[in-house]
This record gives sequence, structure tokens and C-alpha cells, in this order.
Amino acid sequence: MFFITRPPGGILNVLKAGIAAVIAGTTMLCSAADPSYPIRPVRVLVGFVPGGGSDLVARVLSRKLGESWGQQFVVDNRAGAGGVVAAETTANAAPDGYTLFVTSSSLTIQPSVIDKLPFDTLRDFTAIGLAASQPFLLVVHPGFEAKTVKQLIDMAKAQPGRINSATAGAGSSVHLAAMLFNRMAGVDMVLVPYKGVAGLTDLISGQVQVAFQGLPVLQPHVNSGRLRALGVTSVSRSPLYPDIPTVAEAAVPRFEVITWYGMIGPARMPRPLIDKLNAGISSAMQSAEVRQSLSSLGLSPEGGTPAAFAARIREEVQKWKQLLTPAERKPG
Repeated sequence: MFFITRPPGGILNVLKAGIAAVIAGTTMLCSAADPSYPIRPVRVLVGFVPGGGSDLVARVLSRKLGESWGQQFVVDNRAGAGGVVAAETTANAAPDGYTLFVTSSSLTIQPSVIDKLPFDTLRDFTAIGLAASQPFLLVVHPGFEAKTVKQLIDMAKAQPGRINSATAGAGSSVHLAAMLFNRMAGVDMVLVPYKGVAGLTDLISGQVQVAFQGLPVLQPHVNSGRLRALGVTSVSRSPLYPDIPTVAEAAVPRFEVITWYGMIGPARMPRPLIDKLNAGISSAMQSAEVRQSLSSLGLSPEGGTPAAFAARIREEVQKWKQLLTPAERKPG
């Protein structure tokens, strides 16, 4: 049996206690936005092992933020479940700015390919700033007949199910790029899944004919002539390959698939803290040193407001949900 007892001092004391608790909680959050932030090392989570795109961007960005603010930004690689482990750790952290997460566009794919995530992508995070991006290249074996995106589409329509496109694992950004191309171009290329770098060996040898893959991976093979690039998947042409048209301008209007990297934090971060971190990211992206480091990795520096970054996340979550059917999701 439970008893409800009236607290000493009556309801007025209850109200006073509640107001005090709200003020105390607000004070704790606002303290994180103090101009002296950061006053201790900041943990920057990465959801993958060292050496990948997220890790490299996190290290370049963390080094610059540390230099600017005189405090350590320590990269912490929490690999596991395709970035889910680091994302969950971030979602459960205090919103005080001392646990941040450099994530990739895989964050927006996860809700479409994993049936039960331990967080809500649109509710449990704060978008802070977009840091960098890279498009994919649509490439073919040099002996393949198609010399343009339009010719590839015409061949694929004439030979449904006969042209093979190498992809990484189901649900990867490479796989979804190929799926989206099939859907938007109205073709039926066979998507052949590979472990690792999307069947690069088989593509170079001619065992498969087509692939989408990131610039850093493909650049040496395109430059040497072992592969031929037909199109780039960004909205505008790549500065590295200004003569290669975008897939959208060549044949598939509005087609866009890029890998981006940005910083997020737990939900409910104070606005002054978000703005300070966003300004730090924007400043870092304008640094000649950072721009050169990113360029050497095939990445383009980005920037923009937290609101614009949040809008991009929302739009991409919806985009991939519309592409994948419930049957193509996998248990969490």
C-alpha cells in the first residue's frame, strides 16, 4: 500500500522546490556555453577505426580546434556496428560540449537499413556543423563500350540484368548510390556486393563493368587509365576532375549522392555553445592548412549554419527511407 503525505510547508514549498530544480538544471546547461569553454579536454568520438574518412576529418578538425582554443580535443575511436556504438554513446552523453561526434552521412542511412536503432537520429542529436564532403565517381572498366553516362543507361536498358555494378555491403553508401542510379535512370544493373572496397580488383580486371566509389579510392586508378570515369555524383563538378560531368547534368537530373562529414552532439545543447562550436568549425574550414589537408584526401571543405546541417540530415533520412523497402531493412 502506498501513502501520499503532505510535505512540510504545503504546496508552496513543492512549487519553490520545483522552480529551484529547473533553475539549477538551466544553470548547468548554460555553464557549458560560458565564454571560457572548453576548460578541460573534449572527447571527439569517431564511429570507425583509425584511417577512414571520419577519423581523418576528426583529427584534422580536432587539431585545429585545439590550437585555436588552447585545449585538447581528443579523438576517441569507438568502432562497432557501422558507427552505431559511437552514435549511441553520443546520444547518452551530457549536452555540455565535452562529448562530440564526427559522423558521416552513414548516420542518415542507418534508420533505413537497421530496424531497431538504440537512438532516434532526428531527436537525440544536435547538429553543430558540416565539415567536409566528397562525391563518388561513376566508373567503368576501360574496355567497356559506354563512354558516357547516357551510353551506359542506353546499354543497360537494352540489356536488363546483364551489366554488373560492384558495390560494398548492403546498406552502404556505395550500395545505395547504385540503387538510386538504377531507380532514377530506370535501369536494371545487377548489384554485386563485395567486402572491402567495392570489388575494385574485379572492376580493374573486367570481371564487373561498373562501380560507384569515393574519389580517394579511385583517383590513382582513373589517373593511370586503369578505370574510366563517366560522371561525378555531386551537384557541381569536382575541382579534381573539372572535365568530368556530373551524373545529373549528363543524364539523370537531380541525381546526387555524396559522403559528408560533420560534427554533432547530444540533444539539448545550449544555443551559445552550438554557435561557438559552429564558428570554430567554420574558421577551421577556412584555414589554408586545413583546406590543403582535406584536398589531399579528395575532400572539399564545407561549412554553413547548424540549421542548414540539421535540414540536410532530415532530408537525407527521408530520401533513403523512400528508396529502401521494409523488406530491405535488417534487425538492429
